[in-house]
Amino acid sequence: MAPSYRELDASRIVATLELLCLRIEERFPGAGLAGVGRELLGLSRESARDADSLGRPHWPVRAAVSAVIILMVATVALAIGGMVQRLLMPSQVMGFTEFVQTLEASINDLVFLGVAIFFLVSIESRIKRRLALRRLHQLRSVAHIVDMHQLTKDPEILNSPSPDTPSSPTRQMSRQELGRYLDYCSELLALTGKVAALFVQRFDDTAVLRSVNEIEELTNGLSRKVWQKITLLDRATS
Repeated sequence: MAPSYRELDASRIVATLELLCLRIEERFPGAGLAGVGRELLGLSRESARDADSLGRPHWPVRAAVSAVIILMVATVALAIGGMVQRLLMPSQVMGFTEFVQTLEASINDLVFLGVAIFFLVSIESRIKRRLALRRLHQLRSVAHIVDMHQLTKDPEILNSPSPDTPSSPTRQMSRQELGRYLDYCSELLALTGKVAALFVQRFDDTAVLRSVNEIEELTNGLSRKVWQKITLLDRATS
């Protein structure tokens, strides 16, 4: 089967992350960024599974909701049927006030039924939304953790070295290693955004779409900061 270029392939995203984790661990064994990559890899696998489930019907929920709706419709129909029967009985002479009260009670029952059905029908979407937002929150946290790892990787230290203070971070990377480290950070951020995008491929929900857009804006903004450092490093090298 030919690959589709109209939607993201979760398996390829996971495979790309697996390869990236190997690259980070081989070049920076024992580095904290390698641990972040492994965490993102595990989260991407869970997210791919959950995102795929969002596009499938949740049959237990649908069955339960359908049973409750049928029971409610039957109950309201019996109640309204009883009221109509009273109106049509020739032996029952109903005054205007009693007629209005009966009509108002029937309308209230129908309105309540409509609201209840709307609430019940939306249960499946709300369950899926809660699952998606929980995963997206975790992806947002990973993006911030990646940003924390690149925070002290300043190319200006290599361009204009100055004496360290007792509280200065340890800087043992060469110029080439620093460039690769920053490049790995940028790749992790980009893949974080791609994993987030999986949640809106088969699930049309405004809240989830808004959260995905926020993560993409966050990762793009953080990646720009990383590439500014890479640009400074390249200028100093040339």
